[in-house]
Amino acid sequence: MADKITSSRGPRRASKPQQPTGFVHEKARVLVTGAAGFIGSALIHALNQRGISQIVVSDFLGEDEKWRNLAPLDFEDYVPADELLAGLGRDPDRFGKFTLCFHLGACSSTTARDAGEILRINFAYTRDLCRWALGTGTRFVYASSAATYGDGSRGMSDQEPNLRRFRPLNLYGYSKQLFDLYAAGQEILGEIIGLKYFNVFGPNEYHKGDMASVVCKAFAEVRATGTMRLFKSYRPEYPDGGQKRDFVYVKDAVAMTLHLADCEDAGGLYNIGSGQAHSWLELAHALFDALSLEPRIEFIEMPESIRGQYQYFTQADISKLRATGYTLAPTPLREAVRDYVVNYLSRGARLGEEGGA
Repeated sequence: MADKITSSRGPRRASKPQQPTGFVHEKARVLVTGAAGFIGSALIHALNQRGISQIVVSDFLGEDEKWRNLAPLDFEDYVPADELLAGLGRDPDRFGKFTLCFHLGACSSTTARDAGEILRINFAYTRDLCRWALGTGTRFVYASSAATYGDGSRGMSDQEPNLRRFRPLNLYGYSKQLFDLYAAGQEILGEIIGLKYFNVFGPNEYHKGDMASVVCKAFAEVRATGTMRLFKSYRPEYPDGGQKRDFVYVKDAVAMTLHLADCEDAGGLYNIGSGQAHSWLELAHALFDALSLEPRIEFIEMPESIRGQYQYFTQADISKLRATGYTLAPTPLREAVRDYVVNYLSRGARLGEEGGA
């Protein structure tokens, strides 16, 4: 009988299953509020692409069509937003244990006037959900806004230690700033992540109506009339169409969001933008180019009700984001607009649907 062959390295031991690192991994269980909304649904789509489907989604679903953003996505449960906090208040583990909470739900109208309602939704809800997350060891990532910076005259730095120096121009911006100030005052801002989204555009914003991006609104206008309308400028240093914004494609905004959520050392406020300001005219030419049309642009009067709240220049300083190790380059504006127009707007497609990437 042949001698038994043994390995010189000794007997093999059963290998231990590798433990996931970070927070964004296939074993993660995730809560997303504002899940049927623009950035929320885009985030869930990106999570699905990473093999994550243990997702509980929450939102206020009314009579609009934003429920359609959820239809192509993979998740395990839906909880109405008005039942979420009540359920967690009765039992912090009512909906199970979570690795991550992305709190993206908010009233995002920049013209809203019901201060009580806006502060209930955008401040009090965020405060209570944050308390729950910290109490249960759930990583808390929430949407602040670049609207907290006001007209930009006091800077747009996410490293500014004195948040009270900023003067938002509208109730929406103030409601977002109020929670930033609360978290700083409670000395918990470093334990959570607040995202100051700049001008995000891209697929899944069909339901936003007047609050949709100019690309979304102008697409239908240009196809119907051949003309795109832009507001006139009321400041001499900016020509008509020369007002500038930091336009960031939603796919890039989501990639930045997931990077920060996964980065164990990240904490505090972060700008989410391209880091580059572009004029409305540049955006308009990108849209006409994507539609293979000659540009036809009409400048119209800006309603007096918003002239005092209008931002003429925004540009995200993303050096703090870069310092966490984020290295991806933002999608160039023309490429982003073309992808949006060709693969989504022209087909009426949403993220996750056939025809949408």
